[in-house]
Amino acid sequence: MSDQPSSDIQRIFLDGKEIILVGTAHISQDSVDTVRRVIEEESPDTVCVELDFQRRQALKDQSRWENLNLIQVIRNGQAPFLLANLALASFQKRMGLHTGVKPGAELAAAADEAENRGMRVELVDREIRTTLLRAWRKTGLWKKLNLVSTLVASLFETQKLDEEELARLRQSDTLSAMLEEMGQLLPSVKTILVDERDLYMAHHIRNAPGKRIVAVVGAAHLPGIVRQLPEDVPSELMAEISTIPEKPRMSKVLPWIIPAVVVALFVAGFFLGDRERIAGAALAWVLANGLLSALGAIVALGHPLTVATAFVAAPITSLNPTVGAGMVTGLVQAFIASPTVRDLERVGDDLVSWKGWWGNRMTRVLLVFVFSSLGSAAGTIVAFGWLKNLL
Repeated sequence: MSDQPSSDIQRIFLDGKEIILVGTAHISQDSVDTVRRVIEEESPDTVCVELDFQRRQALKDQSRWENLNLIQVIRNGQAPFLLANLALASFQKRMGLHTGVKPGAELAAAADEAENRGMRVELVDREIRTTLLRAWRKTGLWKKLNLVSTLVASLFETQKLDEEELARLRQSDTLSAMLEEMGQLLPSVKTILVDERDLYMAHHIRNAPGKRIVAVVGAAHLPGIVRQLPEDVPSELMAEISTIPEKPRMSKVLPWIIPAVVVALFVAGFFLGDRERIAGAALAWVLANGLLSALGAIVALGHPLTVATAFVAAPITSLNPTVGAGMVTGLVQAFIASPTVRDLERVGDDLVSWKGWWGNRMTRVLLVFVFSSLGSAAGTIVAFGWLKNLL
């Protein structure tokens, strides 16, 4: 069987099993054709695919956005994770536009081909949510800010790719490309973003049922998987890399420290400082939080009532760690300017440009959530400049 330009095929015999590894590019038509041909020719017992359940459902259900309950997402505190999913979808969508192939098409083709032939399908990739949260919770605040700012900026890049860059993209996969970019920004968590996934997939491929296994994975993961396959991974290690770490203690305590310090400053100012300054400090707190949060809602093109809500809610929510300004403004925006069916149908296409993010009512709700939250946080920092004068 001859190798194709954008695919690498390796055959490994291990513990009485024959494992055919197919390294692919997620934006290559050649990879789509290759995986179909390999499955047909090899007729395996099981086909392993570099997908988790969520990504598999996303590839199968093209209308998934139409069933999204945005208000419920915000109420459940899942807006940041939805935004991260949209950012990933945006990255992959833009890469696919440059190459003419839908991202992940070869993975969908592998799973569909296997199912159509009555073969067992194993989804062997770790949940992307687990991967991202492991990386997020194992890195410091400054590096988190650096990472977020870089990735947000990359969402709105519009430069055209040259032929050399297009060739590189065809030889890799876009999810790995994004995670590798994160690994370069945060070398300390490269192990989580890349190496742990190689180990995770190798373990599940090795233990897949059947004597002949075809495993379809991104070409970028092939060397790591080949290296890990002969190793019998301890169950303790597999359990550890499959688990979302607890939030750092400081991240649990910090949201309570800020309102406690604010209240303490007002109390201390009342008993120990100049009482005439208390009214001015309270006004400064309201204006700093309210105005900057409202400004964030304006930047997100929120409805005027949403902007007014941001101004009223931010000074209060800043003192309540259980409810953020973004949660309140996001819900108001979702009620007042509810996404239409057309918005939900077009969200996949609108992700590729900054105009689409602001023009689509669904993504605009998320932008209101983010920018009003950032405005409120900035307002809290600014207000401390006045509160310290209470003493």
